[in-house]
Amino acid sequence: MKRILLAALIALVSCGVGCGESHPAVVAASSPPASPAPVVASQPVEKDFVASGPLVVENQVDVAAQREGVVANIAAEPGTRVSTGQILAQLDDRQVAADLEAARAKTHSIEADLHNWEAEAKMLDVDLQRAQKMWDAGLITREQYEHTRFKSESDHWDVERVKDLLVNSEASQRSLELELEKTRIRAPFDGIVARRYVRAGQKVDLGDRLFWVTAEAPLRLRFTLPERFLGSIRKGEQLELTSPDVPGSSRQAQVIEVSPVVDPASGTIDVLCQLIGPAAGMRPGMTASVRVPNPQ
Repeated sequence: MKRILLAALIALVSCGVGCGESHPAVVAASSPPASPAPVVASQPVEKDFVASGPLVVENQVDVAAQREGVVANIAAEPGTRVSTGQILAQLDDRQVAADLEAARAKTHSIEADLHNWEAEAKMLDVDLQRAQKMWDAGLITREQYEHTRFKSESDHWDVERVKDLLVNSEASQRSLELELEKTRIRAPFDGIVARRYVRAGQKVDLGDRLFWVTAEAPLRLRFTLPERFLGSIRKGEQLELTSPDVPGSSRQAQVIEVSPVVDPASGTIDVLCQLIGPAAGMRPGMTASVRVPNPQ
């Protein structure tokens, strides 16, 4: 009996163990080793800011016709160096010259007429003085004295009238002299003729372009800088200027103008610098660059 009970107890225990809920062991997965943080190479900060633009000059204009006419003569070609007032071309001036001669003759005639009236006025003044004395002495009637006085006054008014005529005639003469001067196309400043737009015999109208005249110096460079440069770049500062069109040319330029405000559309300021010394092969229109130290 004891053996039977012992066997039943063992069987019961075995069944409890076998039918019990199994719990699988949980093994924590080892996390992969952390990768080292990437090393960011520090970018070198540029010491200078490079700005570029075309070289320009202050005096550079299209010489236009100041009156209509026919080109009678061409006196300058592209590449010709000219001085202030030098004639570049001549318009047909025959009609204006004839009108001017007539105006001068009229002015001369009025001047002679004025001298005649002034001489007569002086003579009538003498007559008036004599009539005054005769009236005081009772030798002439009052009517005779008044007649002499009125005649003298009338003559003085004639003198004033002829003076006004002379002023008007002289003004007309000066106007025609200006019109004659407009037929002579002159250089406005020292420089070089860059282009010619007209030919001899061509009819031009008021405002038509005739020549393009440009100065050769001083050379200037206008460029823009980011707004951070406002306050750090000043007038009188010298910058290094180079041009790819003239290899190996490194010149000094002086800042002569700095915009006091920032352009809100681009966030930049305008700067104008001028080349120091001779141009050394540089010409207006060439591209040039300047190096501007970055603000600290």
